[in-house]
Formats: sequence, C-alpha cells, structure tokens
Amino acid sequence: MTNAGRARHRAMTMGLDALAGDDGILLTTDADSMPMPSWLEAMVAALDHADVVIGKVIRTGRHPHALQDRIERYYDALHALRRRLDPVPWEAPLTHHQTTGANMGIRASAYQLLGGFSPVASGEDARLVDEASRAGLSVRRDAAGIVHTSDRREGRATGGMAHILNTLEARDVGAVMVAHPQDAAWQYRMHALVRAAYLENRLERVGVALGLTRDHAVGVARDCPNAEAFAMRIVPEPPRGMRMVSLAVAEDEIARLAYGRVAA
Repeated sequence: MTNAGRARHRAMTMGLDALAGDDGILLTTDADSMPMPSWLEAMVAALDHADVVIGKVIRTGRHPHALQDRIERYYDALHALRRRLDPVPWEAPLTHHQTTGANMGIRASAYQLLGGFSPVASGEDARLVDEASRAGLSVRRDAAGIVHTSDRREGRATGGMAHILNTLEARDVGAVMVAHPQDAAWQYRMHALVRAAYLENRLERVGVALGLTRDHAVGVARDCPNAEAFAMRIVPEPPRGMRMVSLAVAEDEIARLAYGRVAA
C-alpha cells in the first residue's frame, strides 16, 4: 500500500542531506504535476516572507470537473474572508485556500523543528501545515507559484485528488456539504482578537471573548512563542460547532459576508 507521508518525508530527508546543515529551503511537488517555469523563483521569493509557502495547484483540464471547480471557488472565497477578518503580514497579495504537498515550500529549519511529514497514507501535507501554525510558524498561501497537476481519475494515494474527483462524480451537487461560512467567520474574528490581545498583553480580553478564565489564557500564552501559536491553540470550535451546510447555501452566505450585507 502506498504511503504518501513516508514517501514525501524520505524525499525531504534527501534534501536535508544535500543541504548539509545549511538553513536552505525544501520544495515538494508530485510525480503527476508540472511546475510553471517561474515556479522556483516565485516560491523562493515567497519564502522571504514566511516559514512555509503553499503555492496554487491547477488541474490540467483534460477531464473537466465543474463541481470540484465550484467547491474550490467557494473555499477560495472563504479564505479571502479569513484574511479580511484576520489579516497577517506574511500573507500573499494574491492568495488561495489550498493546503497541498503538490506545491509546497518550507525552510529546512522549520521542517526539522516540526519533525517532518507524518507517515500517513494521505493528509500528511495538511497535518504538517496545521502543526506549523500551532508552532507559531508563518504559513503563506501564494498564488504566484503555480503547479499544474493531473486530473486523472486513477490515483495511488488513498484519499488523494483522484479519489476525491471519483467520489464527487457519483454525487449530486445537493449532497455536497461544506463548512458553514458563519462558523468559520467566528473563528477568524476570534483569531484576530486573541492575536491583538497577546501582542498588547491584555489576556483578559481573551477570557471574555471565549468564556475562559484569565488564568487559562495566561497558561496557554506561557507555552506559545508568538501570537500566531496562541491564536491557533486557544481558539476553539464555534459555539454551535463547525456546522456543515450544502454548497448552495454556503455560496449564498459567503456572498452576503463578502459584500457586507450580513455583519462579519
């Protein structure tokens, strides 16, 4: 059975060996993917601003998938809302929502700090990026670095893109469920609030906003190297949980939030 995490970590370890202890950068893509000629330059430039960079992946279009395109547009809009509510200085001017090892760059020191990709069959990329944010590292999603990837329906990785595309083809659009933008927006607002509270040393604001004691907030902050780590660790799920709604409902609601017709 293929193990994407183990294979990707093995490749990154080879990269670390080639760097011979120098704090360089590591880039990763997939065997069925083709970086644009400007990819290397764009990723290196992006890593001047962040510890981890996720470039944009575009499917080749040989086998179009309108439903997957629609889902990706929704999550791009959701990420744009995130950065409107919780702006960070390391984010790219032209950003996107993706988290994928098919187009990723990371500082060698950051990769070693995180312990590398986990040896899991799939999802190793999302896990590493989540761990990076919780460790206080900056993660930039930069659409300037582009990789074209296969939209084939036969894949080797369990839970990979081929599996997702095949699954969607067997479903009606009404059955596609995505994160409720109101719940995601609540988290984004809380991330922004607790970042500011951490930087201003006003942790009592965190307790009031999240229903925690100041001692709790202080205890979490004590173990965090910076505001990013604090925000990613202390903000919980929204009060009603992260609800899932149909894609059509979510699209309508994200449009309201994006254009200010509903308070964000």
